[in-house]
Amino acid sequence: MLSYSRGPAGILVRKTVGEAFLETAASAPDRVAVVDCYQSVRLTWAEYAKEALRTAAGLRGLGLEPGDRVGVWATNCVEWMLLQFGCALAGVVLVNVNPAYRSHELSYVLKKSGMKALFLRERDRRSEYKAIFEESRDGVDVRTVYLGTREWQAFLREDDGVRPDIDPGSAANMQYTSGTTGRQKGVLLSHVNLVNNARFIGEYMNLTAEDRICVPVPLFHCFGSVIGTMVAAVTGAAVVLPGPHFDARATLGAIEAERATAVYGVPAMFIAELNDPEFARFDLSSLRTGMMAGSPCPVEIMRRVVDDMHCREMLVGYGQTEATPIITMARVTDSVETRCGTVGCALPETEVRIVSTSTGETLPAGEQGELHARGYMVMLGYDGEPEATRKAVDGEGWLHTGDLAVMREDGYFHITGRATDMIIRGGENVYPREIEEFLHTHPKVADVHVVGLPDERLGEVVLAWVRLKAGVEATAEEIQDFCKGRLAYFKVPQFVRFVDSYPMTISGKIQKYKIREQEIAERGLGSVARVATA
Repeated sequence: MLSYSRGPAGILVRKTVGEAFLETAASAPDRVAVVDCYQSVRLTWAEYAKEALRTAAGLRGLGLEPGDRVGVWATNCVEWMLLQFGCALAGVVLVNVNPAYRSHELSYVLKKSGMKALFLRERDRRSEYKAIFEESRDGVDVRTVYLGTREWQAFLREDDGVRPDIDPGSAANMQYTSGTTGRQKGVLLSHVNLVNNARFIGEYMNLTAEDRICVPVPLFHCFGSVIGTMVAAVTGAAVVLPGPHFDARATLGAIEAERATAVYGVPAMFIAELNDPEFARFDLSSLRTGMMAGSPCPVEIMRRVVDDMHCREMLVGYGQTEATPIITMARVTDSVETRCGTVGCALPETEVRIVSTSTGETLPAGEQGELHARGYMVMLGYDGEPEATRKAVDGEGWLHTGDLAVMREDGYFHITGRATDMIIRGGENVYPREIEEFLHTHPKVADVHVVGLPDERLGEVVLAWVRLKAGVEATAEEIQDFCKGRLAYFKVPQFVRFVDSYPMTISGKIQKYKIREQEIAERGLGSVARVATA
């Protein structure tokens, strides 16, 4: 049996994001659609639709036309959501801008995207956005509207009844890759991409208008703006925003206060919630389901979320921005073992295969290789970068994810790491994910990330950055002894560093290259790292 799977047949609809949004709003006008706990804002679906239409009219009032690009550079807030659907209704391409950007990065995106307007705040507790923008705008003609000011209120206009003719196959959204490595690329996603991926996610999670989804993940990321707001827009579920930035206690409080039935997060967020000193005082019994995604999900953490957070139907989703984002996920009806121990199976109308990284041939089931995906959900391409697009999506339409995976005979998948993360120690291939999963079973370990360090004799050796649970102590020898006899000798970390935090993107992805760079600098391994290899 080969490692190839096609998801079940599904109905693909050719609707725009705006059409899907208004249909849902009309079906449940008086139900709660949005709750922003930080802003103290609560909107019904009728109110949500009205404000989104006012936003669309405001965009036309700025002289913007279908196909033009508009950037949103802000942390989570109601205005972000209004702009997402207002842009869709106006036929304007929404450009998600990372709130963590500083002048160099913002300048690049302003020029590269060709946006004609940028919506931003003047400042928040983390950034002076207005000052950064002024430093970055040299040579770029872009209109600004500041959120939370009279300027935003003046921008909004009453619905003018204009409904532009928009091709559902055209671009609706551009999301820049997260930047764990390399230069940012603008991923162009169509209305068809977004609406259908959201529909299938909602179907697998069994989400309805009865649900309330707690969304602490950032809206600028696919997790927030597709799995979060788009899924709500096609299922009628309400979105609960705990705050502008992730805060574990605020998330727990929002779940309790709003009786959320679903909660999202990357592993680091769930780890922070589970380890909050006041975790036990929050009533999380309303939770039914949720999704852990965005980076490799430790099995032990999944089990704790199921048991301790009452998420009996918790799921793992796998994908990437270039796939809108979800490629595989389990169903809520799958067993706990399947939902915790795999990233599920191919979504409807989606093909997945595992290929050899050396020959490109599809491998037998059970063998590790690179995961490729094909279907409606594959991006339109990287904005203005045809060569990069050709490298990512081959001539047969297969998206090359760069992720290593194994397909079981039942069509469910395990993600085993990134092809670029693999450590080669003395000729032995070591996959950090395997070691991380194992160390998560240590009773003192809260979180762990493994990278390879250059070594003159072995090529690379294994390093583990370990974050301990509150109030406990451990030694490097204790961690190594835990591994010995349970893992092959070449997988036992040669170096262990205890840390309180990890370098990560604002969306919660660990930047392993920064861990590696710091260790190389502090250990004086620069000359070893620069040794040329074949």
